[in-house]
This record gives sequence, C-alpha cells and structure tokens, in this order.
Amino acid sequence: MTVERYIRIFAGLFILISLALGVEGSPLFVSKWALAFTAFVGLNLFQFGFTNFCPLASILKKLGVPEGKGCGA
Repeated sequence: MTVERYIRIFAGLFILISLALGVEGSPLFVSKWALAFTAFVGLNLFQFGFTNFCPLASILKKLGVPEGKGCGA
C-alpha cells in the first residue's frame, strides 16, 4: 500500500471512531467533544488538499512506506 492509501484509511477510521464516540444515539457514546476530533481530521484533509502537506505522510515516509502519485509531505 502507498502513503496516500494509508492516509485515506486512517482519516476514514478516525472519523468513524470519533463519530461513534460523539453522537448521543451511539452505543459507544462518550462525549460530544469527541466530535472535535472529527472536525480536526476534516480540517487537516482540507488543508492537505491545498498545500499537499500531511503530517501523517511524513511519518509514514520515515517508516518506509512507498509514495503514491499525488501525495506529498
């Protein structure tokens, strides 16, 4: 798998987890503040679209994950 694919997987996973923890109807509900993490991930993806910089991409590259097309850090 490539860096870009890992970014998509991590972002989707973290959004789903934070929604499960932050929505009152969820059996895993903890606090509405968990939704702040959803906003953080969304904001990070938004800025990544404009700047092509992602902290997770930098970490994955240092771990030796190969780069894909269109992904930078």
